[in-house]
Amino acid sequence: MMINSFPCTNCGMCCKNIGGIKELKSFDLGNGICKYLDTQSNLCKIYQNRPDICRVDVMFERVYFKHYTKEAFYKLNMQSCKILQEKERID
Repeated sequence: MMINSFPCTNCGMCCKNIGGIKELKSFDLGNGICKYLDTQSNLCKIYQNRPDICRVDVMFERVYFKHYTKEAFYKLNMQSCKILQEKERID
């Protein structure tokens, strides 16, 4: 099955687990949560201007195309999402 775009569920878990990501250090509230995450809606307050590291397709095109097919890269990202969602018991 070919995936044409990353199937983000807007759960916000990636934005609640940015601790240790050097590119997002200045975004971390100190508890691993991004300061630009709207915790009511789980949406990014700067979505149109978010960093490249927060953009699955941009990261694939700039870095990971050398190592993975787009489908494999999406699957790896979806596995990471699933792990974070299971940690918080999100279906």
